Amino acid sequence: MTTWSARISAKTSDIGFPVRRLLPSGQARHIGPFIFLDHMGPAHFNLSERSNDVRPHPHIGLATLTYLFSGAMQHRDSLGSMQRIEPGAANLMVAGRGIVHSERIPDDIRSSGQAVEGLQLWLALPLDLEECEPAFMHYASTELPAWQQDGSQVQLVLGQAWGYRSPVAFPGEALYAVIEMAAGAELAIPEGFAERGIYLASGSISLGGESLAAGELGLLAAESREVSIRAEQASRLALLAGPTPDAHRILDWNFVSSRMERIRQARDDWQQGRFAAVPGETEFIPLPPRR
Repeated sequence: MTTWSARISAKTSDIGFPVRRLLPSGQARHIGPFIFLDHMGPAHFNLSERSNDVRPHPHIGLATLTYLFSGAMQHRDSLGSMQRIEPGAANLMVAGRGIVHSERIPDDIRSSGQAVEGLQLWLALPLDLEECEPAFMHYASTELPAWQQDGSQVQLVLGQAWGYRSPVAFPGEALYAVIEMAAGAELAIPEGFAERGIYLASGSISLGGESLAAGELGLLAAESREVSIRAEQASRLALLAGPTPDAHRILDWNFVSSRMERIRQARDDWQQGRFAAVPGETEFIPLPPRR
């Protein structure tokens, strides 16, 4: 009987709002190209306190993928991109050789008291594209494939599965789907990926009679065959899958690279102000000391 090969509990922190981190962890450094998974919120904001905005900060060697369940965020970056992120949309930022961005809570969300909640993922870029030109792409929820299947509502954010293909242009192989399951529903998880994991944002699901609790990331055994999960109650989850990474990646603050010397260069570049700035913004997050 197939069951979870590992179950990962989140490490919770407060960065001005609650964040539950699932990847990287001691049990898994990655799921395919996915090297970072944060569950943000739900959090409420007000108009008088702005320290919980994420000020400008740099990235190299990765792509960020932001997806909201509720609320909204305002993205701005050093390419000049300005984009409001709303629930069900996909915000893909390819850092490549370097980009700076901020993420702020819009005033209408603050004043209404609406909760902000969602997932942010980092994906390691393919080895030959680590130093590519930075880019930003936004996909409205209506652009992403969504359908009903066996008592589940599936939205395919990235990759190809179940006979559908997402338009999100990540330059590598990966699968990311957000799924809402009715109580008692069963859903087959696609085969053909070396690494697969399911993050349960809410509810309860089971595999082979073994339950996964809300806030846990369940890893599937390294086998190619299809498996099915069952919703013990109404549940919301994210499916992540992909091939074994093409090289070891070093994560240091907001930087990702296969080479330590590149990490050192990026740290020095940020310290010395050599990254391009976000137009119209003067705040920034200082470089933290090395651990």
